[in-house]
Amino acid sequence: MQFDFRTVGTILCQPGAAARLLEQCRALGMTRPLLVSDPGVVRAGLTTPFLQALAAGGMPVAVFDQVEADPPEDVVLEGVAAAQGAAADGVIGFGGGSAMDTAKLVAVLARPRAQALADIYGTDRVSGPRLPLIQIPTTAGTGSEVTPIAIVTTGEAQKMGVVARQLLADTVILDPDLTLGLPPAVTAATGIDAMVHAIEAFTSRLRKNPLSDALAREALRLLGGAIVRAVQAGSDRQARADMLLGAMLAGQAFTNAPVAAVHALAYPLGGHFHVPHGLSNALVLPHVVRFNAVDAGTHYAELAPLLFPDLGAQAPDARAALFADRLAALIQALGLPTTLRAVGVTERDLPLLAEDAMKQQRLLVNNPRPLSRDDALSIYRLAL
Repeated sequence: MQFDFRTVGTILCQPGAAARLLEQCRALGMTRPLLVSDPGVVRAGLTTPFLQALAAGGMPVAVFDQVEADPPEDVVLEGVAAAQGAAADGVIGFGGGSAMDTAKLVAVLARPRAQALADIYGTDRVSGPRLPLIQIPTTAGTGSEVTPIAIVTTGEAQKMGVVARQLLADTVILDPDLTLGLPPAVTAATGIDAMVHAIEAFTSRLRKNPLSDALAREALRLLGGAIVRAVQAGSDRQARADMLLGAMLAGQAFTNAPVAAVHALAYPLGGHFHVPHGLSNALVLPHVVRFNAVDAGTHYAELAPLLFPDLGAQAPDARAALFADRLAALIQALGLPTTLRAVGVTERDLPLLAEDAMKQQRLLVNNPRPLSRDDALSIYRLAL
């Protein structure tokens, strides 16, 4: 078998990791980093011990905390301007996927004579180096800390992606204590997002490989064993640690075996209805799994007992057949909405959603079963 595998340079997994940030900044040659975050994370006080640790070590740090969910282009460019105004020589992404995606792009675009944002949309269109980059996730879901992908909202609703090796961080710091305050709904939605990453990586048509498979399986084992506890008892540190590690492993898996139709159908929900990404995935996940089972049943049979151990006693065909139903039941048990109507979608919106989903060909080519516009429309109808 022939494959490529890429990931970040260093991963530190440690509760209370604030004490390690200064040494990691120095190791990368940073003297004036820019910390990129969002207002909610800053208001919650999560950045405070990290900023104090840098200040105590004599390292000045600027803060850009205006990141929005599904960051639009102007927010990214404001972050670039903040980095340039502070003469930043490194970037720290701190928060959820939107903050970390923005940090990646700031690190690329804030250098002198950098490309324009519009010129790097697509795959491998970034030229030259970036500023040193550290990523610190505060949610367990996107896996953005270990992916070479950044998603930007362009115009009213369209999402564009930048995919390039330069977006892989130098260092990732995983501190499960940062996720202890996540509300149950956010914990559930981001956890399902991580599961989708692992499921789609394991069934990815073009680049599935032994390393991505191993990461996806371990991610699902950790996530499946922890998500209910993390939602119901948010202070359970072991559950939080398992969720954070599982999300990161899933991120490494789909970096190398890309996601597919679940994400392609989820993106229009975020663009048009501002549905959070993890919830968008959850709304279409069971229906896409049923659609794909014709070609991916063997893979689903292998994954099902990792999430639902009692299915291990079933025959493979039965496991595959039950997988979508059990995913739907889990989503409902976690308290998430289960229909598109619940987030404001109506029957008349479905053709537009289907048209936009078909624009995500970079994702749809990875789906184990070919998916047409009519297929997308049928899946949205089933999810309505």
